[in-house]
Amino acid sequence: MIKNYLIILIVFSLSTCLSKGSKEKISNDCTDHGPPPFHGTIFINPDIITSSDPSTFIDLFYNGKALRTMYDRRVSDWINLEPYLFPATYDDNLTIEIQVNPEFGSPEKAELVAKKYAVVIGRLTTELRKDVETVWIHRGLEAFGGGNNNLLIHTDWSEKHYENQGILEETFVHEAAHTSLDSYHAKDPDWINAQSTDCTFISDYAKEHPEREDIAESYLPYFAIKYRRERIPESLIEKIEKAIPNRIEYFNKKTFKMYPVE
Repeated sequence: MIKNYLIILIVFSLSTCLSKGSKEKISNDCTDHGPPPFHGTIFINPDIITSSDPSTFIDLFYNGKALRTMYDRRVSDWINLEPYLFPATYDDNLTIEIQVNPEFGSPEKAELVAKKYAVVIGRLTTELRKDVETVWIHRGLEAFGGGNNNLLIHTDWSEKHYENQGILEETFVHEAAHTSLDSYHAKDPDWINAQSTDCTFISDYAKEHPEREDIAESYLPYFAIKYRRERIPESLIEKIEKAIPNRIEYFNKKTFKMYPVE
């Protein structure tokens, strides 16, 4: 049973900067290095991961309908329904149950949607998918979400915003970082020290929510300069390396499972 106290992991995402009034802050004694270089990092470059990159996705199959609890941003609440179920397999021995809202009308239509996103998710590394157990897919003009061993997708928003800008894969990196990185690193004393030592944030969104968003906002730029350096302009590399050198070093020291990138 999904526990309601974990809702915060799903409710917030990069594209809906919900505020609760006072902003979270990381206290430190360093001099402010100025404003962050970006508003949000999923927008910095659409070529970090592209449709031409390999996917670990193997296949999926229709496994009927069964009762599931899913989060739906359109009602800002948990819903109980019987989605179409598609277990998806990946060639690094990971499996994800993709749950498609029955509003899509038929198993055949739901399978097309499930496979579309399963392939894209397969371009993420093993490290980012390791804790993804389920994917929730709904219609609607609502932003994606991550956390709670899940990736949340609203297809109308995906098409209008992420896909039209060519940043669908980059958005999944951000959301999967919530799912598979936050719980291991966000409260690590070395990470908190890196935040304080850098004296700035990579984005406005990370600065507004340093405890909740800084890992996800920082990881994509780190990935870009570490593994896709030849795809991005030197000016972008300089901004990233200037803003978060200690966070970069923190990530460099980790033994992340980078398949299929490496």
